[in-house]
Amino acid sequence: MNAVAGRQQRCAIYTRVSTDNGLEQEFNSLDAQREAAQAYVKSQAHEGWTLIRDRYDDGGFSGGALDRPALQKLLVDIQERRVDVVVVYKVDRLTRSLADFVKLVELFDAHGVTFVSVTQSFNTTSSMGRLTLNVLLSFAQFEREVTGERIREKIAASKKKGLWVGGVTPLGYEVQDRKLVVNEEEAAIVRLIFARYIDLGSLSALQQELRQRGIVTRKRTLSSGRAVGGRVLTNGPLAYILRNRMYLGEINHRDRSYPGEHTPIITTDLFEAAQAKLSEKIRERRGRRRSSNALLVGKLFDDRGNLMTPSYAVKKGTRYRCYVSSAIARGRKEEAESVPRIAAEAVERIILDAIDAPPPVKHILAQLGPQSTEVLSRDGGADAPESADKIAANVDRITVGSRSIEIQLLEGSDRPAKVIAIPWSPQPFRRKREVIPPLDETANEARLIRAKARTKLLSAIAKARRWLDDVVSGRGAGIEEIAAAEGISERSARMRLSLAFLAPDIVQAAVDGTLPRGLGVSRLMDLPASWADQRWAIGIAAPSL
Repeated sequence: MNAVAGRQQRCAIYTRVSTDNGLEQEFNSLDAQREAAQAYVKSQAHEGWTLIRDRYDDGGFSGGALDRPALQKLLVDIQERRVDVVVVYKVDRLTRSLADFVKLVELFDAHGVTFVSVTQSFNTTSSMGRLTLNVLLSFAQFEREVTGERIREKIAASKKKGLWVGGVTPLGYEVQDRKLVVNEEEAAIVRLIFARYIDLGSLSALQQELRQRGIVTRKRTLSSGRAVGGRVLTNGPLAYILRNRMYLGEINHRDRSYPGEHTPIITTDLFEAAQAKLSEKIRERRGRRRSSNALLVGKLFDDRGNLMTPSYAVKKGTRYRCYVSSAIARGRKEEAESVPRIAAEAVERIILDAIDAPPPVKHILAQLGPQSTEVLSRDGGADAPESADKIAANVDRITVGSRSIEIQLLEGSDRPAKVIAIPWSPQPFRRKREVIPPLDETANEARLIRAKARTKLLSAIAKARRWLDDVVSGRGAGIEEIAAAEGISERSARMRLSLAFLAPDIVQAAVDGTLPRGLGVSRLMDLPASWADQRWAIGIAAPSL
């Protein structure tokens, strides 16, 4: 990395200081570093060194990271071949991280840039020079880590004495002379939050009431000039406020708290009542989850990363399980992505089938999506404890999107593929109203399928079986190619492919023309995988043995 004699070398001086204290002075630390570097560049004028006009000064930035404005500008200029030599006062001005320095040296080497430290003489082209540089950087990194440990120890000691050492000021307080002082207007909001939660017993209900009252988070301006705050209080911030012991006049440090110097906002009795209510709600929620037989708790997410939690709805005395995006539970419906809720039994069966099914059956399920596995069998479904253990032993994370379900398997799983992607489309929660002929009505008494509808149905079944045979044998393409060739959507292709799985007696009835009227292609495409469930869904009796 030595400069080539006789050729003009464009030099860039980089300076840095960790704090912004004193930068307002006429001659500060950055100026001192730059003056020393300029003198060094002038001393190398015989080598063709010239100083470029651009300045690269980072005031108030730590050397532990590379995310610094002036440094990033310097790296861009290096990549654009505008700099030949980088001059610093000391190596630790550039970085205090050995790993980051290795990255910088690789970038310098790739673009033919020389690196020079004014106060530390070494030659990085030799192995000994690189060793010297690495030793210096190791001590710089060690110094940074020791300084960090000292600062953390000082903060811990100050908090044990009840002193406020900075950070985000909690709602209800403001900082005056480095001490927390009660802000009466905000303190009234804190007391209201505690009192109303004890009365309502629900974070969601409390959140809704605060919205109606127009209560939002504190507005503040960051050092960068960006304004933050002014947002509605959601479940997360509300739970944090209700758990925060600073409102009792204490100072928090890690998982402990110590008596503080500031005035408490609420009484101990009010705080303990809120804690008891919070703990009670947690126990109730855990109990509901255990009793709901929800197999995917903690593993199911929507495609925006929101956890989907188990819930249910009761209609006409029947309980329907589902998973709902936590964004909706927090009152942020706009943050829920394309699938805000999903039928629990449908997605659980899809996951279990994907884990259990060997190729090519797994491939067929992936092509069909939920149409072949929409509901659990009505005789009680899969054994919940066994299924839960199976999912816990194999599945790490499940992401539900508008077009697919992605199953990420655990690293310890013995399966070769760690991610299973299943093409899928969300199913409507409401079915069309249909007239189903009674089970005891004979084919002669019921009106039979029309000839035109029968011909269309048999043609669709034959085409679906041909598609299925092509998929299984490997002769044909996937569902996307089939949909493109037929000029239909992928969802339509998957639904039509499900006709290949109709019960044999239903197909025979279609051939004989004895199906009841109304059981055409559209009615038979969206049926469960179980033949017994198919018969039950369309209201025909099982064949006599």
